[in-house]
Amino acid sequence: MAHDKKSKKKDAEAVESAVAPSLSSDAATVGDAATAPKKTPAKRAPKASAKVEAEKAEQANAVEAGAFAPEAIEPAPKAPRRKAPAKASTATSTRSAATPEAAPGSSEATASAVLSPAGETDLTQTAAAPTAAVPLTAESADVPADLPALDDASPAVVHATTSQGSDPELVLPTVPAEILEQIASGTHSGPHSVLGQHPVEAPGVTDPVVVIRALRPLADTVTAVLSTGARIELGHIGSGVWQGTSILGFQDYEIEASYPDGTVWSVDDPYRYLPTIGEVDLYLFGEGRHERLWTVMGAHTREHFGVNAPAAGTSFTVWAPHARAVRVLGDFNGWNGVLHSMRRLDVTGIWELFVPGLTAGTSYKFEILTAAGHWIEKADPMAQYTEIPPATASVVGETDYVWGDTAWLSARAAHDPHNQPMSVYELHLGSWRPGLGYRELADQLVDYIHETGYTHVEFMPLAEHPFGGSWGYQVSGYYAPTSRFGHPDDLRFLIDRLHQARIGVLMDWVPAHFPKDDFALARFDGQPLYEHSDPRRGEQMDWGTLVFDFGESHVRNFLVANALYWLEEFHIDGLRVDAVASMLYLDYSRKAGEWIPNKLGGRENLEAISFLQEVNATAYKLYPGIVMIAEESTSWGGVTHPTSVNGLGFGLKWNMGWMNDSLRYMQEDPMYRSYHQGELTFSFIYAFSESFLLPISHDEVVHGKGSLIGKMPGDHWQKLANVRAFLSYQWGHPGKKLLFMGQEFGQPSEWSEERGLDWWILDQPLHRGLLTMVSQLNRVYRDNAALWEQDNEASGFSWIDGSDSANNVVSFLRWDRAGNPIAVISNFGGSTLSSYRVGLPHAGVWDELFNSDAVEYGGSGAGNLGVVTAEEHGHQGQPASVELTIPPLGVLFLRPRA
Repeated sequence: MAHDKKSKKKDAEAVESAVAPSLSSDAATVGDAATAPKKTPAKRAPKASAKVEAEKAEQANAVEAGAFAPEAIEPAPKAPRRKAPAKASTATSTRSAATPEAAPGSSEATASAVLSPAGETDLTQTAAAPTAAVPLTAESADVPADLPALDDASPAVVHATTSQGSDPELVLPTVPAEILEQIASGTHSGPHSVLGQHPVEAPGVTDPVVVIRALRPLADTVTAVLSTGARIELGHIGSGVWQGTSILGFQDYEIEASYPDGTVWSVDDPYRYLPTIGEVDLYLFGEGRHERLWTVMGAHTREHFGVNAPAAGTSFTVWAPHARAVRVLGDFNGWNGVLHSMRRLDVTGIWELFVPGLTAGTSYKFEILTAAGHWIEKADPMAQYTEIPPATASVVGETDYVWGDTAWLSARAAHDPHNQPMSVYELHLGSWRPGLGYRELADQLVDYIHETGYTHVEFMPLAEHPFGGSWGYQVSGYYAPTSRFGHPDDLRFLIDRLHQARIGVLMDWVPAHFPKDDFALARFDGQPLYEHSDPRRGEQMDWGTLVFDFGESHVRNFLVANALYWLEEFHIDGLRVDAVASMLYLDYSRKAGEWIPNKLGGRENLEAISFLQEVNATAYKLYPGIVMIAEESTSWGGVTHPTSVNGLGFGLKWNMGWMNDSLRYMQEDPMYRSYHQGELTFSFIYAFSESFLLPISHDEVVHGKGSLIGKMPGDHWQKLANVRAFLSYQWGHPGKKLLFMGQEFGQPSEWSEERGLDWWILDQPLHRGLLTMVSQLNRVYRDNAALWEQDNEASGFSWIDGSDSANNVVSFLRWDRAGNPIAVISNFGGSTLSSYRVGLPHAGVWDELFNSDAVEYGGSGAGNLGVVTAEEHGHQGQPASVELTIPPLGVLFLRPRA
């Protein structure tokens, strides 16, 4: 990839050879054509002196050592170069034989300039410059405390012609040589305090005087071209830094540099701009309470005001508190960031740079100088778009998507999702139908979900991840939808289409841990930052991943804002939080001596508990109608209880106990199931202790576990009958429903992310029948409130009989709030039960609402011809009863006729 190909040039010739090709008409292939560097003819500078040639050789050696980059990789300009007015008068100080270069720090090293004559442009109003243009003190500047402040530097004397024609001595601050070297090498933490334009006290000069400095290694001449057209020639003061003065006050300008081959580069100066992040944002981040962090951090295209007019470009902001310096490198500067060093803004460690002319689609990374003195490259933690893996660079993104789901969002906010039907189709985008992008999926997936009747889809993690085999559960880009399937706006399109079809969208979210990949979050600024510094808390040994430091306020802010980002920017209707148990317990999957207790001496992760409470409370407050779901596999109490009573605040919890017990029961041969009836009925004991979702997820059909149909006993017909009975029982059981893709039609093989589903199996009538049954089951479920309205309340359930283990029968009633029942009668035996009496709450006609053994579903057709009549004959504790034919491996739903 481009960023992997950058290299240091071996000699001066190699450096200069990098200049010329990049100035050709093919320059647009490096970056966006609109921002490609200008190639303008220029008069060849006089032949340099031997001293200058020696200095160039030294600079070439510095390039090889990584001190600075060749000029060929300066950022591209965004506007045509302006011609100077005819009356403008300039003088030149160049590194040429005609003007030998003085030693850094001498009076000659400070450039002199004959400024524009009086009457050309009256811009004295610009003396009231923005606050950032005021001379910076050691306290306000981003200069390390152990370096001398510029204002205290020894003065250098130059002469300038004033607008009145007088010739006073102009005193300028001298930049110490060590600071110039830091600027050139990119190791200065406050380059804006040196580069750019700064006011100068000039006794006797009534016009506002500014000094302009720019870093241009290997240039022969450097000129500041003001927006007025005036040209200010800069002189070289050492280490590739150039300086000149102007009495035209603060101006918008570009830096124009000429090179020995006659080419000229003219670009807007990033170092003349104020910070793009404000004091309020800095304060909120410092407090760890910035709920819209993604709007501030990362890379953002924007218009940023200069002095006289705004400029379009891209702002970069990153948190790296342990860094000594940070640079931006990307395809816009040849993956060498020496000309794009960032400034440290505050004590929290935020670094910032605005690069004018940079557009969306630009690939970039941050280059961080660690405390140990090593440069490391990192992807942007807040990037909203990335290169396609295995490439690892971030990409400047922007969105102009116009949503069409207003009606959906309004309806969502008006209803409590916990008291609404929820049957979830879980899928892995890459293997559902391989080769489809977000937009292609928008057509095929919407049609399929509409056909099968699910109320929601749940996407396995969509955030960017380097390794496809992790299924998305080892995230490298928390704010970037994976680019494997297209642009982030393409994902917006997919979700929008689902919403317009009245299908909810859930997404797996992984705040528990992250991978150790060098380019991502691990040791982000050379030290543990996002992860806990103690490996007994900071590493998850089972998965080979790192654990977030939930007690660090900025890390918590990163994660809380990330949850809100998906809800806000992509209209996600809920997040399923992965691996909650690993967050709650400090000794999770650890042996004695591998963990440290909390401050109270216990094994509970108090910081993680607080984080989960915060993210849930904040999400529910800001986005009414969403649902937060916990994948929590232990008996931790209060997972779905409100935070006001010290619960974790989730809306739903995966019922892993139900899943394990019921699947274990179903794997028994019907001949022996009578000995295991308790495994099927145990879940009803605790069914209302939490708000549950019943999952048959991807975890149950991988790693040698086989597919759902593969778990069932018997021949092929019996296996499918068992699947039909099991899913029907699941849909009748209290709790929301989830089924992983492929199981709805009896996928015979175990799932793998490397291949698609066995869609061909739908050509077989029995498998097509199973899909038809699931589709009908979803519609029966959705249309009957008794099956979902009181999922979380004991009043929504009552037993008919759960103890008939001899016949492998389980029967119960579900109730809606209006008191209307549905009877669910399940026969998990292998024989038809004829004249089987079942108690019912009242006599009268009951419709056979659903029969899993119907012929159209691939069943035997045993049943009750669609209707039965209950008698006032008390049975099983009910005032009425009816004799039924219950099919083998079958489930019936009965509903009283109105």
